[in-house]
Amino acid sequence: MASILDREAIVAPRTFNRWLIPAAALAIHLCIGQVYAFSVFKNPMMGHFGVGEVAVGWIFSVAIAMLGLSAAFGGTWVERSGPRKSMVVAGSFWVAGFLIATVGIATGQLWLVYLGYGGVGGIGLGIGYISPVSTLMKWFPDRPGLATGLAIMGFGGGALIASPLSNALMSFYGGGNQPEQLQGGLVQTFLTLGIIYAIVISLGAIVIRVPHPEWRPTGWDPATVQHKPLQTKGNVSADTAIKTWQFWMLWIVLFCNVTAGIGILENAAPMIQDYYDWITPAAAAGFVGVLSLANMGGRFIWSTTSDYIGRKNIYMVYLGVGLAMYLVIALMGSANMVVFVLATMIILSFYGGGFSTIPAYLKDMFGVYQVGAIHGRLLTAWSAAGIAGPLIVNSVLEAQEDSGLTGGDLYNMSLYIMVGLLAIGFIANLLVRPVHHRHHVSPEKMRQKEHAK
Repeated sequence: MASILDREAIVAPRTFNRWLIPAAALAIHLCIGQVYAFSVFKNPMMGHFGVGEVAVGWIFSVAIAMLGLSAAFGGTWVERSGPRKSMVVAGSFWVAGFLIATVGIATGQLWLVYLGYGGVGGIGLGIGYISPVSTLMKWFPDRPGLATGLAIMGFGGGALIASPLSNALMSFYGGGNQPEQLQGGLVQTFLTLGIIYAIVISLGAIVIRVPHPEWRPTGWDPATVQHKPLQTKGNVSADTAIKTWQFWMLWIVLFCNVTAGIGILENAAPMIQDYYDWITPAAAAGFVGVLSLANMGGRFIWSTTSDYIGRKNIYMVYLGVGLAMYLVIALMGSANMVVFVLATMIILSFYGGGFSTIPAYLKDMFGVYQVGAIHGRLLTAWSAAGIAGPLIVNSVLEAQEDSGLTGGDLYNMSLYIMVGLLAIGFIANLLVRPVHHRHHVSPEKMRQKEHAK
């Protein structure tokens, strides 16, 4: 007898409204997207544990590293088990991570925060991130960019909610907005967030479904679809995909785009306070929220645009224009806050767009057969970037502080490093070509594997 969590138990009737699926996906992505609001906790944690930028930055880096690794190793299991079981498992790890981190903060044990929020919570991040993506593309074969954008924008938007909420909770529990008061509210804030996320993820898991084998979007006939350049008519298995050079070009593209964006995002709140010393912690949290809005909007707007202009072309925009925006910040950011905010918003919109476009890019290159598992493997680029981005910015920041620099000058060297990385990603994207048909799985083998599920 099938469990209520199994794929067989959540096959939708032919009349099921597919627009409920993005809402279910949003439920988990809005929750795990809290990781992008981590910079709100950075200064309070530095004061609470008595450590520097790099030590606290590693919490975020471990979480992102575990996200990519768990997505890579768990991708095939997610495809086999279905989205509901995956969402329940992801939610359990994510909430458990908050509870362990709460104990670490309460007892002054930083290693428990690494283990909880970073390690255990990071596993929940990875499984939760990929759990609805393959299902969404099967519900929206006519608009894969729109579908992934709808869900993954929630991951960017999670911080839009979590940033002001976390700051308000720390202030409420700590009794005020002073640094020592925010530190005092950390324990209760982590506990409260864990409870909220447990409830919301559970609601999403209840709603999620997989399409009936005979279901098709109204008026959509796959036989009449005109394939665009780089859109394959075949399918490639996950094991074969990672042996192609196209996979590794896309790995480099994602790594460069993510490293550049995450370097700003992880340090957003203290960064704007360094550039403009009159910015308060509450205003800095608002800036994190604005960046999250750009991150979220970019995930939907740019991925939807990619349905029309193509994935390769949209990545040219992400990497090329993003490079120019980093130069603008380095050269003009300190002199004009409007320029600084607009440039960072554009960068974060491209950062978010890169995440929501990559599943559709992979579908174009390798087909829909095991796209979830392929996506999971590619997210190891996110793991690497989650370490590289914050490490570059925080290490340069500490070195520049030691040399006596202040304000925006603290960040210039790391900004120029990001310019170089985006240039490398731009070249890698230029080199992407269609996958040779010799790598395609035969239709007979696909049917055999589908029967075995």
